[in-house]
Amino acid sequence: MSILSNRRILLVDDTKANIDILVQTLKQDYKLGVALNGPKAIEYSKSNRLDLILLDILMPDMDGFEVCQRIKENPLTQSVPVIFITAIDDPQHKRKGLEIGAVDYITKPFDISEVRARVKTHLSLRITQEELSNRNLILEEKIRERTRELKETQVEIIKRLSLASKYRDNGTGQNVARISRMAQILGLAAGLNPEEAETLALSSMLHDAGKIGIADAILLKKGRLTADEWRVMKGHTTIGSKLLSGSRSRLIQDAETIALTHHEKWDGSGYNQGLKGEEIPLISRIVGICDVFDALISDRPYKQAWPVHLAFQEIERKSGTDFDPRLVKLFVALEPELIKIIKETAG
Repeated sequence: MSILSNRRILLVDDTKANIDILVQTLKQDYKLGVALNGPKAIEYSKSNRLDLILLDILMPDMDGFEVCQRIKENPLTQSVPVIFITAIDDPQHKRKGLEIGAVDYITKPFDISEVRARVKTHLSLRITQEELSNRNLILEEKIRERTRELKETQVEIIKRLSLASKYRDNGTGQNVARISRMAQILGLAAGLNPEEAETLALSSMLHDAGKIGIADAILLKKGRLTADEWRVMKGHTTIGSKLLSGSRSRLIQDAETIALTHHEKWDGSGYNQGLKGEEIPLISRIVGICDVFDALISDRPYKQAWPVHLAFQEIERKSGTDFDPRLVKLFVALEPELIKIIKETAG
């Protein structure tokens, strides 16, 4: 009985003689609490951790049915098993008691050995349920930890791949971080929920992953690209898409979408699929604006960085042609936050 001896039982009956019999029957094996009416029982249950309640039905002011109902309505006590002990041997009463949450029914005059057996059975069941619940909590925590580890691994791989493509393009980790953060806040402004915006921030880091497959002579050329060179350069979208294809990860699937379609334009003049308007995935429309803006304010082999205010003007000028007008308005309205990101990622 060592496992059961620390369990607390509340005895509820308005007849003291019945309480005395139950106390004598159970005091050697369990911790006991006593209430001589319904309100006292409710009060006791709120201030003490209970493992079982033995509850009389016929009591003045508040009967056992109401006591049981209130206990089951309280999230802190609703899992405590209730056994009705009553002189009423009526199937309807039993059915009502079980319907409102009781687990058992003992009829007076009760047999002491029966009470002991029923109490032991239901306390043992409660202990088993607690153990199962604890095991489930441990298992859930292990699953959450494993999920966190997998996500951290995904994020690390994405960051390393994005840096590889940016270094080949004369970019830096600051460019990657800037586009990622700008895409996240623009995504939130556009109606994405926080989880979707976080996924966008990460997947956007691989928007130019396909540039790994573009020759340095074209990628780093300081002068204007020829028509053939430009055709090769535009192929970085399909290279990136193929590089990222086939994943079951939502994050990598979004990265694949962005890599393929972030150079599509609102009026349909972009590449490589000629999508227009809302045919272009929202995440790609968002990254498209952030990518062009970042390119404008960054030094490149073929140009110097633009002043930030001129870059904002250029984004506004291309509203309705290159970019989604709604997103452009949101982007411009975010200017103070975007300038803060620019300052924090300068270097």
